[in-house]
Amino acid sequence: MTALPLPEGDWIRGISIRQPWTTAILTGAKTIENRPQHWPWRTWVLLHASQQTDKPALRLPLIACTIRGRQLVTGAVVGIARITGCHQDPERSPLCSPWAHPGAWHLELADVQELPLPVPARGQLGPWKPTPHLLGQVFQQLPGFQP
Repeated sequence: MTALPLPEGDWIRGISIRQPWTTAILTGAKTIENRPQHWPWRTWVLLHASQQTDKPALRLPLIACTIRGRQLVTGAVVGIARITGCHQDPERSPLCSPWAHPGAWHLELADVQELPLPVPARGQLGPWKPTPHLLGQVFQQLPGFQP
């Protein structure tokens, strides 16, 4: 199968997330990502598993059940997803998801696709622009991908 040409411009960003949260997104269970500020982008993002692991999170029952038997890759792009929205739950209202943190901005994630092989990469804080070389390595593994 031949890879389709990718569009030019700012149609994709990278987002670095600590493990085990990244793997929870890849399973499809975690459909929101908590962030301290609003993100205006409604675009595709590379899911980058940062070098650090949130070790206390490994003891949370919701995480333990979700990631059981999965490898926790770090320092690599492990998938892609589309940000479809960003919201904050109103004060004193129920949280939108069991994965939501009170007071955080919730990135709504859809169309999550896990890469067959992790692509080693360095991430950054906040949204970051991937290099053309990194995009080539990622989308070589997703030849039918169309943004």
